[in-house]
Amino acid sequence: MDPAPLPQVCVVYLLRTDERGIRQVLLGRKKLGLGQGNFVAPGGKLEPGESPADAAVREVAEEAGVLVAPADLQSRGMLDYFFPHRESWSQRSHVFVCERWTGIPRESNELNPEWVDLDAVPYAEMWDDARFWLPEVLAGGEVRRDFTFGEDLASVVDATLSAERPQR
Repeated sequence: MDPAPLPQVCVVYLLRTDERGIRQVLLGRKKLGLGQGNFVAPGGKLEPGESPADAAVREVAEEAGVLVAPADLQSRGMLDYFFPHRESWSQRSHVFVCERWTGIPRESNELNPEWVDLDAVPYAEMWDDARFWLPEVLAGGEVRRDFTFGEDLASVVDATLSAERPQR
């Protein structure tokens, strides 16, 4: 019997070049829920019947107050997260980058967004997996990885190219 499919989520990294000519990404401290206190990008769960791109558009609007057109989302891959010590946290994340939007990022009840220079991304204050794949995505690459988190629910204990593990 095949395992149940993983719950689906999305994450969107808004990128810009600031007035100094420095590349930046929009991140913020997560205020509530899973990952509270970590620096994250806007994102969240897909609603029933919602595509990953539609969820990404909705989540960016809810969490950062800016409007993104689905056509401006660049799909950069997929990440499967496994939490053997808390199965309810396991999920599949669709990763997007976006360089065009309307509006100015603003604080929400979930996130206090701020622009961060790409050479100053606070990996030590993010989910542990980000250090394995986010630099490549922010540099224009793609990702397809599986991550298993340890008993502490915070540390990556296995990082695998997804082709090495059966898909769910």
